[in-house]
Amino acid sequence: MARVVVTGGGGFLGSHVCEALLARGDTVVCVDNFLTGRRDNLEVIEEHERFTLVVADVSAELPVDGAVDAVMHLACPASPPEYLRLPFETLDVSSLGTRRALDLARANGARFFLASTSEIYGDPLVHPQVESYWGNVNPNGPRSVYDEAKRFAETLTMAYHRYHGLDTRIVRIFNTYGPRLRPSDGRVVSNFLVQAMRGEPITIYGDGSQTRAFCYVDDEVRGLLALLDSDVVDPVNLGNPGEFTMVELAKIVLEITDSSSRLVYEALPTDDPTRRRPDITRANELLRWSPTIDLREGLRRTYDWYQQEAARGRL
Repeated sequence: MARVVVTGGGGFLGSHVCEALLARGDTVVCVDNFLTGRRDNLEVIEEHERFTLVVADVSAELPVDGAVDAVMHLACPASPPEYLRLPFETLDVSSLGTRRALDLARANGARFFLASTSEIYGDPLVHPQVESYWGNVNPNGPRSVYDEAKRFAETLTMAYHRYHGLDTRIVRIFNTYGPRLRPSDGRVVSNFLVQAMRGEPITIYGDGSQTRAFCYVDDEVRGLLALLDSDVVDPVNLGNPGEFTMVELAKIVLEITDSSSRLVYEALPTDDPTRRRPDITRANELLRWSPTIDLREGLRRTYDWYQQEAARGRL
């Protein structure tokens, strides 16, 4: 058993991580200011005897007392609409917030875990993306507030590892989805599902030929904890290597929801990656991890949760 601090623990992915840590016997301190997370995400675990919630902005403070065995830094706006709306908060949490989380880990001799992203590869010229690829990121474009923030967070993490001997882990997450992904989140899975459920046109940007690889949240969390428990220091990709175009995704959503929504096309956003797919060879070999839930099954589970949210008046 360990005492684990999870920054951003009230978010979509963070809340699932908190729940999984508790399920295996750990004590969890969740730190979140609910800028983009939801307190509702914690309703299943908030009264758990081994769970503590600290409401704070980790960019300004990280008020955690007592011994800590691991710090998992997941706090950060993650969807394009969110980080474009909150550029300075995104930059702050990935710089100042990462520094505070690293300092907390160092002060306790704890393991530090950084949630990075496939966005550090930008619009990749290497496909599928391997961890040794340095990326193709526009440092001045609107998306750079997220892409470069996460790249800096990785640099800061490795500096602490090299110069302070801190035990660190870095994961690069590829397009995770599932229950608790807010309907208004702005990511493509939530957009398509909500539009289909409401009978609204499904918005596809560009011609819909751009690709993504979607990993169901249960698979992703299993990989995150496997990496946390491992001795792997260099970054590891975690995602589902199944690759789908936006048009293919929309058609699967229409099939699952039995919706009559039509597809509409709008201009492609600036610097939107044309292809995205992880090479998960390192995760396979080093963590013995691979995803098990295919896209159709994951979308069905997510759709079921959205229906429950609609029944509760929260969609």
